[in-house]
Amino acid sequence: MKTKTYSLASAGLIAALYTALTVALGPLSYLAVQVRISEALTLLPIYSPAAVWGVTLGCLLSNLIGVLMGTNILGVFDVLFGTAATLAAALCSRALRNVRIRWHAQEGADRSLPLASAIPPVILNAAVVGLELCYVMSGGFQWKIFLIQAAWVGLGELISCLGLGMILCWALERTGLDQKLFNH
Repeated sequence: MKTKTYSLASAGLIAALYTALTVALGPLSYLAVQVRISEALTLLPIYSPAAVWGVTLGCLLSNLIGVLMGTNILGVFDVLFGTAATLAAALCSRALRNVRIRWHAQEGADRSLPLASAIPPVILNAAVVGLELCYVMSGGFQWKIFLIQAAWVGLGELISCLGLGMILCWALERTGLDQKLFNH
């Protein structure tokens, strides 16, 4: 059983990693067409409730740093609403942690991936960030602009969560690091 100190440290490390990846890859992280590589970490809540707070704090810090650096075109809206979307997605991903796609691997062992847990970050960020972008770009709500922006954000999230996030989960579980690093 992991201690509260371990959980707090784990959340802090996840937040730091999320922030570092987002800021270091700024051009990919903050524009209208974004592939935030750090969003792959939004699947870590399937392993620990501490990761919910880690990715949420990482998102908050990333969005705030982006605003202060002038690279986050969404401004304070993203600090508030983008972070809220990440929190909601992390909680949903955590709730879906046991919904897995299973298959029989060649070496005889059954394998599974938490595919359902990758869906909330894609949908929630596409909707929320797409709406933010719609308002920033058009000064109000327009269905066509919203749908285009939501589609672009959703595509970036698909790459990050379903692509990179599934690879991350597979690697953690395949090596046993999910058991060593996180408290189930």
